[in-house]
Amino acid sequence: MDTFEDIVREQPLLKGLTPVQLEEIADCASFVRYEKGEFLFREGEFARRFYIITSGKIAIEIFTPGRGPVIVETLDEGDLLGWSWLFEPYRWHFDAMAQTEVKAVAFDALCMRGKCDKDHSLGYELVKRFSQIIMERLQATRMALLDVYGAVPDETVAAAEVLITTAKDSPNGKTSGEQ
Repeated sequence: MDTFEDIVREQPLLKGLTPVQLEEIADCASFVRYEKGEFLFREGEFARRFYIITSGKIAIEIFTPGRGPVIVETLDEGDLLGWSWLFEPYRWHFDAMAQTEVKAVAFDALCMRGKCDKDHSLGYELVKRFSQIIMERLQATRMALLDVYGAVPDETVAAAEVLITTAKDSPNGKTSGEQ
């Protein structure tokens, strides 16, 4: 069986961290197991952990009125689950349910935030890396919502892209109509 250090070292998102930083992360780890149908967490709950999945499949879901839960993304072996532990108010934004029996390494959020407070370089690296996960989840959520609510007309997408580009280019992040 792999050790926590082995699992952390092999996680693609954590590649490039120093051996000391990887040891610090591994110090916060424990093995966990979930049965099929069991929730790892629910939207709105306090984010006490994040996970590296070692076996099984996990569905990340959002609840939509009139339709119920919609799977945004499915994660499996080697994937990293959870970013809400890193950003206040430390609450989950999705549900995560085991689609099969799941084994994972769980990382205690309080321990990890303490390590980040002590080693700002580690904290910065984790924020950069977890931001990638956030972007992927937002994109997956967008695609799931487009599927749920139907395709958006091209003119609406084009108008939204113009507003976003204008806001990005503006010094204060607002469009000319908002300034």
